[in-house]
Amino acid sequence: MMNKILRCAIYIRVSTEEQHLNGLSLPAQKKALTEFAKRNGYSIVGYYADEGISARKPMRYRKGLLRLLEDVKRGKIDMILVTKLDRWFRNIKDYNITEEILQAHHCYWKTIYENYDSSTANGQMVINIMLSVNQAECDRTSERIKAVLDYKRSIGEVTSGRCACYGYKIVDNRLVKDESVSPIIDDAYAHYLSCYSIRSTIAYIQNKYGDKAPSCNKIDRLFKNETYAGKDKDNLHYCEPYISLQQFEKFRQISVSKVRSGNYDPYIFSSLIKCPWCGNNYTGYRKKQKLKNGGESIYIKYRCANKFNRHSCAHLTEHIIEEYMLTHVSFRLDQEITDIQFKNQNRKNHQINPESVRKEMERLNILFQKGRITEDYYDEQYNVLETRLIEYEQHEKYVPIDAYRDLIKTFSGDWQALYLQLDKAHKQAFWKSTIRDIQIDKETHRICGFNFLTILE
Repeated sequence: MMNKILRCAIYIRVSTEEQHLNGLSLPAQKKALTEFAKRNGYSIVGYYADEGISARKPMRYRKGLLRLLEDVKRGKIDMILVTKLDRWFRNIKDYNITEEILQAHHCYWKTIYENYDSSTANGQMVINIMLSVNQAECDRTSERIKAVLDYKRSIGEVTSGRCACYGYKIVDNRLVKDESVSPIIDDAYAHYLSCYSIRSTIAYIQNKYGDKAPSCNKIDRLFKNETYAGKDKDNLHYCEPYISLQQFEKFRQISVSKVRSGNYDPYIFSSLIKCPWCGNNYTGYRKKQKLKNGGESIYIKYRCANKFNRHSCAHLTEHIIEEYMLTHVSFRLDQEITDIQFKNQNRKNHQINPESVRKEMERLNILFQKGRITEDYYDEQYNVLETRLIEYEQHEKYVPIDAYRDLIKTFSGDWQALYLQLDKAHKQAFWKSTIRDIQIDKETHRICGFNFLTILE
């Protein structure tokens, strides 16, 4: 009677950092496994590969492995060949899940460079021990790699093998500005500062530079990638910046909500008004009204975008909002700056040093543990120190006046007269660059306040 020819699946995997190590490349694994299968008379039913994926990654990221398991469930595979255990798994949890699937469908796996037997209790125990060792080793390797990358990042070295982002090039393993496209980027930022609209900036750059213009995605990333502010994670001086960190943070806050007004002039206060009932942004709409003389008048009004789905809300007319802001901004700014100066002075005069209080509490704990003070004395002194610490932590946070520097400059002199000369697009840009949000009172359905857009150092 002829022996059954085993249907064999070949699984190969390599993680990114291992791609160039001898014997671990995908072609090398594939060649060795194919030769082994042919020598032993196995029928190869398919190759399953995961390239650039760590064995410690959750199974959902290993597409080749998932495809392999689906074929196991369909009864297409009798055995799986891998080169070593660490090519198969380094994650105990996912290994056990996979092993249950294989056992349920009478499929087993085999390494060609190591001797493991998953069919016995002792064999499973050995496998789990080795997986624990591999998992710990993998974690230590990840920690070492992270430490190396953090160090490189701290000294300004490039940490990725990919190409530099648009506007930069890699020289001596560091990012430097690409002079061939720097003027385009500077022009993009200058245009954005005139309108605070990414869509308008994209159209402007593409119309002006034609074939030399970067793609829409590259222009969009100018306002979302912190590299352009010279920052990479904790390193604030990673490379030469195109914009300041304060500008980048401001751009990020402004672009949180996107406003579209079709073919009409933009709605000046869209995305700035916050609904007091649900917290969503108000959006603008046009209200037509017939006049007695047969003519037609159009009013610009605002309402919550979720009006029809969740609740009724206040409707605000644009010219009333504009009048409120023009009337209240200067007074509110002066009042806020005065309050901050007063609070900062009070905090400066507050003599509690939180670190010294915590050290005193630790010293008190040690004395009590050694029996050198009574319980009553310990409770009394500890409560005093705890009260001081709470008082300090509840004290108002220090806010630098420099955070209001741009606002003070903008709302100085006869700024209202200059504002009234702007068209709607620039009026919208003006408010989006200075105001974070506008609030409405639930009871009166009228504007009750607003918050300035400040950049804290």
